[in-house]
Amino acid sequence: MNTDKIKHIGVFTSGGDSPGMNAALYAIAKSAEINNIKLSGFRKGYEGLIDGDLVTLKSHELQKITHRGGTILKTARSERFMTLEGRKKALRTLQANHIDALIAIGGDGTFKGLLVFSKICDIPFIGIPGTIDNDISGTDYTLGFDSAVNTAIENIDKIRDTAESHDRVFIVEVMGRDSGYIGIHSGLVVGANGILIPESTQDLTFLLEKVKNYDSEDAFLIIVSEGDEVGTDVVASKIKEVNPKADLRITRLGHVQRGGNPSAFDRMLGIRLGAASVDVLLRGSKNVMVGLYNNMICTTSFQSVVKQHHIDEELQDLLELFGS
Repeated sequence: MNTDKIKHIGVFTSGGDSPGMNAALYAIAKSAEINNIKLSGFRKGYEGLIDGDLVTLKSHELQKITHRGGTILKTARSERFMTLEGRKKALRTLQANHIDALIAIGGDGTFKGLLVFSKICDIPFIGIPGTIDNDISGTDYTLGFDSAVNTAIENIDKIRDTAESHDRVFIVEVMGRDSGYIGIHSGLVVGANGILIPESTQDLTFLLEKVKNYDSEDAFLIIVSEGDEVGTDVVASKIKEVNPKADLRITRLGHVQRGGNPSAFDRMLGIRLGAASVDVLLRGSKNVMVGLYNNMICTTSFQSVVKQHHIDEELQDLLELFGS
């Protein structure tokens, strides 16, 4: 391993928070200490890089918070970093603090920012995918996705109880921006009657055919991804058109899906990706994201890390099977 040139690593969390980020920070700190490397955390993402807002991170302190959601380093989106002057200020911060390498936990926007930054800063950058949306290529799972799905499932199960009691049609909106992964995973396992995701064009047609004749004492659950092009309110109005007698309610789960303790899977994923980020860094990698593919650690260049706008064929088949 090449530890001669790397004596001080910087780390930050960027974009939306996701459960498992603190576990990743713990693993990064532990791995750094084993290799006699100092670790500093920049607070509030790229904003902290620009302002020089950093703290020393110790593994024994981070060990106590692996169970906590959110991120101890806080996070933010930075318009200033989008400017050349903002990036130059960030570079001066790294130079002033003798940072030899930088690890970022975030989504595709975070990695695109690092790729642009690499044009004026030649230290190695490593990325860890942290987003509940699970919409990044180069990894089967992103930090926080499993926890978000479990939170959605827990709440949808409770909604089913009241829906059953009142013979109601419930539309539940889940997060995911323009990705349907949370919607399809949570919808399938709760036994939803309809699942609407951005990647599918036929799901609304199937849904309206099923709901127009709905008249039973069973709950009718519909899961809608927030980025679905039709939209929750439009879905509700179309249901009313085909079935005016339906007792309809809408629940938007919102940011509750971001919070809460990370699942066991996300804690372990954070540990694995955190340790891997330091490992690949010391092996000479730069400008790559570490991910999990077929349960194996892999790396993907920032140039190849893109936002996914599709679901795999198996999930698409399941959606059609249970949506029909």
